[in-house]
Amino acid sequence: MLFPPTVTSALAPKGVLRVGVNMSNFLLVSSRGPRGEPRGVVPDLAERLASDLDLQLELHPFPNPGALGDAVDSDVWDVAFLGSEPARAATIAFTQPYAEIEATYLVPAGSRLSSVAEVDAPGVRVAVSQRAAYECWLTDNLRRATLLRTAEPGLALSRELFLREGCDALAGLRPWLLTQAESLEGATVLDGRFSSVQQAVGVPRSRADGGATMHLERWVEEQKASGLVASLIEEHGVRGKLTVAERCTTR
Repeated sequence: MLFPPTVTSALAPKGVLRVGVNMSNFLLVSSRGPRGEPRGVVPDLAERLASDLDLQLELHPFPNPGALGDAVDSDVWDVAFLGSEPARAATIAFTQPYAEIEATYLVPAGSRLSSVAEVDAPGVRVAVSQRAAYECWLTDNLRRATLLRTAEPGLALSRELFLREGCDALAGLRPWLLTQAESLEGATVLDGRFSSVQQAVGVPRSRADGGATMHLERWVEEQKASGLVASLIEEHGVRGKLTVAERCTTR
């Protein structure tokens, strides 16, 4: 796909494509190179985007999605690959998702909770990592259960909180929760999901004009339709954990 010069200038006014990367999502950044550079689905997609824009690529790692989103007005990234959710959409213009990850709950041995729907009940306490995309969803949608957030963002911190406070459920992405269940005797990851984290491409709203978002939208759909996203998921060993997002008809 060719981008018009006006769109290229709007997306990358400094003449190089600076891409913000969330390093805490192990499905999207699955390894490091010999110099510590990020490797995985997102770095490879970022490289393709830079090539299609005919620009050099600079990857700018962030420790978590909250830090990445907070930097939207700091002029340190031009394009970001991160979970699309309403709170972030206030300052970031997102494309349709290129991939999605199920978010669900882990419950301890002997739990009375057997379904996702049963978690949102009086007296149920749910541990979650602060600033995760699914934490934003739970904040907006849990009505009866109590949400316990970590003091700082971090998956390991949410597990510690879950164990320390004796919570009834631990919220997270299914692939990560399945790995946690292996080391927590009797723990179960509930079937179904309370939401899915939609992984998308975003640009600062202050720059989302001149057709930039529309062209990025088309670019994302092309990468899905061509099979590139699916092939990268396979190549980086995250098939069955990360899935190609279906095309949406409404925003």
